[in-house]
Order: sequence, then structure tokens, then C-alpha cells
Amino acid sequence: MSQAVREPRILIVGLGLIGSSLAAGLRRAGVAGEIRACDPHLDELMRAREMGLIDGGGACLAEQLDGVSLVVLAVPVLAMREVMNELATDRHRAAPDLVITDVGSTKATIREDAVAAFGSLPANLVLGHPIAGSEKSGLDAVDPALFEGHKVILTPAPSTCTDAVGRVRALWATVGAEVLEMDVDRHDAVLARTSHLPHLLAFSLVDTLARQDERLDIFRYAAGGFRDFTRIAGSDPVMWRDIFAANQSAVLDALDEFEAGLARLRHAVEAGDADAMLSTLDRASHARRYFDSLLNQRSYQAEYQMQESTSLCYRAGPGGAVQGRIRVPGDKSVSHRSIMLGALAEGVTEVSGFLEGEDSLATLQAFREMGVAIEGPHQGRVTIHGVGLHGLQAPAGPLYVGNAGTAMRLFAGLLAGQAFDTELTGDTSLTRRPMGRVADPLREMGAVIDTAEGGRPPLKIRGGQALKGIDYDMPMASAQVKSCLLLAGLYADGETRVREPAPTRDHTERMLGGFGYRVERQGDTCWLQGGGALQAAPIDVPADISSAAFFLVAAAITPGADLVLEHVGVNPTRIGVINILQRMGADLRLENEHEVGGEPVADLHVRYAPLHGIDIPADQVPLAIDEFPALFVAAANAEGVTRLRDAGELRVKESDRLQAMADGFARLGVEHTLYDEGIDIMGRNTDGANYRGADVDSLGDHRIAMAFAVAALRAEGAVNVRDCANVATSFPGFIELARRVGLTIEEQQEGA
Repeated sequence: MSQAVREPRILIVGLGLIGSSLAAGLRRAGVAGEIRACDPHLDELMRAREMGLIDGGGACLAEQLDGVSLVVLAVPVLAMREVMNELATDRHRAAPDLVITDVGSTKATIREDAVAAFGSLPANLVLGHPIAGSEKSGLDAVDPALFEGHKVILTPAPSTCTDAVGRVRALWATVGAEVLEMDVDRHDAVLARTSHLPHLLAFSLVDTLARQDERLDIFRYAAGGFRDFTRIAGSDPVMWRDIFAANQSAVLDALDEFEAGLARLRHAVEAGDADAMLSTLDRASHARRYFDSLLNQRSYQAEYQMQESTSLCYRAGPGGAVQGRIRVPGDKSVSHRSIMLGALAEGVTEVSGFLEGEDSLATLQAFREMGVAIEGPHQGRVTIHGVGLHGLQAPAGPLYVGNAGTAMRLFAGLLAGQAFDTELTGDTSLTRRPMGRVADPLREMGAVIDTAEGGRPPLKIRGGQALKGIDYDMPMASAQVKSCLLLAGLYADGETRVREPAPTRDHTERMLGGFGYRVERQGDTCWLQGGGALQAAPIDVPADISSAAFFLVAAAITPGADLVLEHVGVNPTRIGVINILQRMGADLRLENEHEVGGEPVADLHVRYAPLHGIDIPADQVPLAIDEFPALFVAAANAEGVTRLRDAGELRVKESDRLQAMADGFARLGVEHTLYDEGIDIMGRNTDGANYRGADVDSLGDHRIAMAFAVAALRAEGAVNVRDCANVATSFPGFIELARRVGLTIEEQQEGA
């Protein structure tokens, strides 16, 4: 819980909607300090006092400053300079530790006003902007709950006092707001597009229609969409005039971008270009849904480049049965590649079984931003109108891929061959992951790629480079690196050959073949010739074995379990988890084996049987690299020692998975020994619980979170798993499926 405001005397300058509602919110929160106001309208001051909002006030700012510890400037943005000048003159009357903040929706102009008034930017000035409002204004619209659940963006400078920022944070937290930070220029650019431009367009549209002869019928028969869009045109015209004037440059930039987009759509309508219309409309529709989903799941929001302050937790109860038949979501690796190859193919690709998780949706949205018309997803079905290898268009800004390491590494390969520059960015977890392993060989092919310190994202890729094929020996077994280079090889002159030290998943090679592009393989090496073309082909995405792994382990460790997982992909390069569980004694059988689109699938039938520890064969490590968090839970419930070596790759996944699992086991009381590239797990299998319940931290890693949720089945108490929001990136619906088969698990908000 954020600290409540503790100011002895607060002065609110301006009793409009924001100022009066802030006073009302502070009053309702029971703030002990005195609240005063300064406003030129004495009748408003009197009403505010009668309403119990303030303790007193007046029209003269200097007279109200005596002993004030916090000033909130809630005046129109064009009035800020005059107020700042008065503050600079009479600052000495306030408390020595005075903090100044504001509520203006443009920050650069107010920053300039402050510098002009004070001679430099004061260290005690914290510029802020509450993202809340109403079409009504003044005391008549006062709302003590106006800021509850809404964002307040603070834009402190590097020179701003940390204590001052903390006190302003406490002010807004007290009235229920969520406080975030952003730099001034970014704030003004974002708000120009998300708030100022929509208001400008709404005012313009209503004004245009109101001047037409048919205006009465237009407004009489207006449907809900018109009313929803134009509602904001009822806002205070004077306030918005001031905002447009104060944020002129950013508003004009946003308007130019809008007019260019509108011109493209008009041309498509005029030309009857159905694909171009669909590309724009579908991109817009799904961008709206995509960013809504990110916000609703409280995960990273690319547009604002900031992290939410609360996180999702799981509370998994001990015991439970694991029974039934389920189908887990589609394979993430195949879903990513279906969008990529479908977009680069010639013709229309129909995809079924598509995984509608954040990672896959990020890939889909990125191609929409590069001009590809994509219908869906709807119940796992996606239709991709391919543009060919050279038909992608430059995106308007950086491509955000969320938490998807697969997407970023594969994108690096296919974008290295484009004619335009691109930047790839992701969430805070992804920006910690190494990208030098793809950037370095791509540079050998002639690509120009810049990374952040340590070879980490964002990746800035220079377009228009002539790529050449290379013969590359991978230093590590990585399907992502192999796929990246093969995709770059599509654009390269000559042959691209990749040799891997151990077998890795071969979805890219199989799917390229399915799209009519010849890929050769001999032993540990695969290769292709650049300059060909992809032809559209249908794709049926099998259920993801990485997602199935958690339920395989759940059934394998739970007495009385009998579970069938339907239509799971059993690509030979992905079945390490099956092979390892069977070696440990699991009663696990493949039924109904067949092929779909070149990918082998089967129903996996697993019944409980006592497990025993094993030495995991080195050749199985790359075949189960993503499934080890689940397999470690199996090892903790197997009699004897399970030993893993040569698994250093686990250190550079979404988290250091070796360390994360070891830390969780330490809290559960599972004996283990951690090594640089492996772990020994001393398991036990009793008639009851095999370890205690505990609080564990997933470190934002979806697979760690799900693994410990499954571990609760054999714990003596509840297992509380922190930081689980990213499960949605790979396994939407995990909680529902877990409950359906018999796990006891709840979602909770931490820090809310």
C-alpha cells in the first residue's frame, strides 16, 4: 500500500473539476492536514467551503502561501506562466520544504513556464497529469472518486528531488490513483495522439455536421457509435483551445499522421481495393483489442513504456485429483511461424488451432503494422493475405513483441533482408535476454544491427543491405538461432547452411517445406538457397507439448490420476519431456498417432505410477529445454536423485530457470544441489505430502509459475506463487483447464 499524504497545509490553485475533485478526494480519505484553495471567483470559494471541500482560501495567491507545504496548480495551461511568476515572487512565504506540482495535460510548455519564472527548473517542482476528467466542469461536477483506478503520469526531470516525487506520489495514491512516470517529451507525444487528437477530431466532426442542412435528422437518428465517438465534443471548449495551443507541435504531428492514414484509406475505398481496406480496418480493430487485453491483464503496455505496480499471484492448494480429457492451446512455436510464413507467402493462408496468447498476438500485430491483411483470430482461426517475400511495408514505429523471445529472434532474420529500417522492442523481461547469438551471425551475412549494452534488445536493424549466405556452426543448440538464419537465408545471395551441435526443434524447416520452399538436411546440417518464393498453404496448429507438459507432470505425480491430452504435437525434436518421464517410470502412452500438415500429433494418455530419479541423458536436454521447470517438479516427487547436466541454456530463458527453480525448492524444502549448467534434485515419494507449502517467486517467468502451481498437488500446504501475469503470454486459459482436471488454484492480485 502506498504511503498516505502527510502534508500539514495543501494549497489547490484553481477550483475547476480537477482541483475541486482532488480536494473532495482528500477530504473523503480523511487527510489530517489543512486544505486551502486559491481561485479568482470568490463565490466558488465560498461554495467549496460550505461543501466541506476546503478549510479556507482567497483570490490572492501570495496571501494563501503562508506555511503551505504542497501547492497543486490546477489552472488552465495558458494561465500557468502567470501563476508561476507569482509563485517565484512569493515563494518565501511558504514552508521551507515546499513542493509544487500541477495537473496540466501538456508538460513541455509548463516546464518552459517554470524555467522562465524561476530562472531554472526548480528541484521541488514535480510536473504531473491525472488521466481523468468529465464533460462537465467546475464545482457542479465535483467527484471525490474521480481519480480512483485512473492513472496519474508524473514527469520528473533528472534534477527533481526524489523526496518531492515521493510526496506527490503519496498525494495521488491517497485519492486512489495509480501513479506512473514518463519523460516530458514522451508524455506530450503520447497524449497528443491518445487524447488531444481524438478531442480535436470529435469537435471538428460535430461542427461539420452541425453546419449542414440535414443536421436535425443527422443528430436525431445518430446511432450509438456516433454518440460514443462525439461525446467528448461536449468538453470545455476553452480548456481544449488552450491545450491545442500549448501542445501545438505534438498535436500537429499527430494530425499529420492521421491525415496521411485517412488519405490511404480514402484511396483504398476509391479504388475498391478490398485487401488494402481490410488491412487497415483489421489492423485497427485488433490493435484496439490487443492493447485492451494488455491493459486488462495488467501487463506491460508498450505505448506508455511503463510497468504496472501490481502483479498477479496464484494460490495453489494441496491435493486434488487429475482426471479427464482436455486439449491445451495451440503450439506457440508453430503459431509464430504460421503468421510469419503466411505473411511472406504468395496467396491466402488459412490457419486453425492458432494460440491466442500475448506472444503470438504480438507477432500477428507486428505483421499488421507492416501492411499485411490478417483476419481473426476467431476461435483459433486466422486468415493471412500474404504479400510475398518483398511485400512488407515499413512500420510507423518500433515493433513491440511483448515477452516473445521466439518472435524477436525470428523477426531479426526476416527483417534483416527488408528494404526498410526497423526496431524490435519488448517488455522488461525480454530486454534482459541475449540477442547477440542472432545478431552476430546475421552481421556475418551482411546485416547491420545495433543492440543495447550486452547484446540485448532493443534491436535496430538497417534495411537495404545485400545479404550473402554463410556456413554457420552454432555454438549452442538453439532452434531460434537456426530459424533466424534460415529466414535471413531466404533473402541472401547463395546458400545458407546451419550446423547444430545437438538436434533442436525443426518446425521452421518442416513449415518452409509445406510452403513450397526447399530445405535440405543431412545429419546435423540443414541448408537452403536464397531467392525463392513461398506459396500459401493451410496450417493446422497442434496442441503445444510445452503446455501439455505441466499436465503430464500433474498426472504423473498424483496418485489415482488418469488424464488424456488430445491432439498434442509430438515432433521428434520436441518429445524430450515424454522420453524423460517414461525413463522415470511414468505410465505415459501415445494414442491415435497421425500427421497434420507435416507435423506428427497424438493423444497423450498418462496414469499415475511411482517415479524414480534418473540421470537425464545429454541428448534429451535440447529436446526438453522448455519443459524442464515441469520436469524438475516431477523429479522432486520421484524416489532418489535426478541429475541434469549440460543445460546452461536454462540460465538465459525468461528467467535464470535453474536458479529460480532452486530458490523455489529451497522454500518448499526439496533437497537439491545447483551447478553452473545443471542441478541434482533429491526427490521423495511418500503416501502423503513430499514437501511443505511455501511462498515462491516465479520472477515473471510463465513456466516457473505453472510449474510451482503443479507442485502444490504433493505439498502439505498451499503454494503461493508470485508474479504470474506472464502465464497469459504462452498459456491463456491455464487456470480454467487446471481447475477442470482437478487442481485447486486461485488468482489473486498482489499489491492491489
